[in-house]
Amino acid sequence: QVQLVESGGGLVQAGDSLRLSCAASGLTFKNYPMGWFRQAPGKEREFVAAINRNGAITRYADSVKGRFTISRDNAKNTVYLQMNSLEPEDTAVYSCAASRGNGLYYVNLRSYDYWGQGTQVTVSS
Repeated sequence: QVQLVESGGGLVQAGDSLRLSCAASGLTFKNYPMGWFRQAPGKEREFVAAINRNGAITRYADSVKGRFTISRDNAKNTVYLQMNSLEPEDTAVYSCAASRGNGLYYVNLRSYDYWGQGTQVTVSS
């Protein structure tokens, strides 16, 4: 059974940093492109960042480019999201996802097959 478990969320002030982790089990992690998505209250889930199987290729939403960094450690079956210069608009539930697709990475949430339960990030002004 595939499990993705996020951690690292919390309440911070604008300008602070957080590092989210997503630990994967039940799959051969190095074979899966991974992504981070977020969903704010009353809004649809949106793409944040994606990474290919070996971590060499990444893609970001324009809203987080230059502030967030996605990375992965295939030896630890974990994908990370380093979030710097956080803004109140970044407040959301952040979820990681794994794709069984053959592509390098994916930005469309429909391309992902497995999802974590999410971790809350709240940024106060």
